Amino acid sequence: MQLAPSLHRIGNDIVAAYLVDTADGITIVDAGLAGHWGELEKELAAMGRDLSDVRGLVLTHGDTDHIGFAERLRREHGVPVFVHEADAARARGEIKPEAEWGRMRLGAVARFFWYAARKGGLRTTYLSEVTTMRDGDVLDLPGAPRIIGLPGHSAGSVAVYVPSVSAVFVGDALTTRHVLTGRRGPQPAPFTDEPALAIDSLSRLEGLGATWVLPGHGTPWNGGSDEIVRLVRAAASDGASRPS
Repeated sequence: MQLAPSLHRIGNDIVAAYLVDTADGITIVDAGLAGHWGELEKELAAMGRDLSDVRGLVLTHGDTDHIGFAERLRREHGVPVFVHEADAARARGEIKPEAEWGRMRLGAVARFFWYAARKGGLRTTYLSEVTTMRDGDVLDLPGAPRIIGLPGHSAGSVAVYVPSVSAVFVGDALTTRHVLTGRRGPQPAPFTDEPALAIDSLSRLEGLGATWVLPGHGTPWNGGSDEIVRLVRAAASDGASRPS
């Protein structure tokens, strides 16, 4: 679906990935689940594009619900996959996250895992090759995405800022739909390695001036990056992970 000119989403509020469309080609941010491949092809076709127009895939981190079709895109179409150097081993499946689940509601958990299973989340293909990046890098890809380190959810979690579309893609640095409780609105994300560090890292989004803040899970936010940081901090102080 088109969110704004040159800005598209595939997936839904449970798991999402994004496309930036420019005259120089397309940059994809995150790869959702393996079963989002068909949605990717359909979205590209609706844009008058195809897979040959994709110049790179940038991962916000290396978790399985963000790398879904990444290896297929790399292997079959030669598209480079970028991930922060601290999450490269995670994206290759060499290490597994050990974050606590925290509070949850059975219905929300069931919906998340049902959707993940239906979209191929039970048969993740890890990356066999990645291109590493660091905080502060500006990638030579359409939209000139700038990498902003946001450690906490994982050691190599990043935001991907694309000024030309006034959007920052934040992966699981925050969420607008908690997949384990069903609670909606800006809040900390579950499955986070170091929750306190994740909240502290959000200060790096302050002053960015992005209109769109696009999480891996939840409704796209177009109320500005400063405001969502304020709301996530307030939710964290309020214990947002509890069911509501």
